[in-house]
Amino acid sequence: QVQLVESGGGLVQAGGSLRLSCAASVRTFSSVTMGWFRQAPGMGRVFVAALPWSDNSANYADSVKGRFTISRDNANKIMYLQMNNLKPEDTAVYYCAAGFMVAATAPAARYTYWGQGTQVTVSS
Repeated sequence: QVQLVESGGGLVQAGGSLRLSCAASVRTFSSVTMGWFRQAPGMGRVFVAALPWSDNSANYADSVKGRFTISRDNANKIMYLQMNNLKPEDTAVYYCAAGFMVAATAPAARYTYWGQGTQVTVSS
């Protein structure tokens, strides 16, 4: 069983930064692909970024490229999402996801485990 706990969300003004964390309770953290998804009110859950188990070739949604950076600390089993130059359209609940043998380009349905989500609100 894998448990994921996100933290770091909050309210920030446009142009500001936040760093989300996802702590994972999994025996072999280094063998899972970790991803971030977000869901705005009334919308579906969409891909933000992912870092595969096999290497450090991160994948990003076009809307966040150059502004967000995904990273992972395998020793402490934590994944991060550094979000810079935030925009009001980044407002959403952000979810951490984990999946074994999942490609970095995989959709949400390929991920097995999900956190409870953390709210990010960007004011204009």
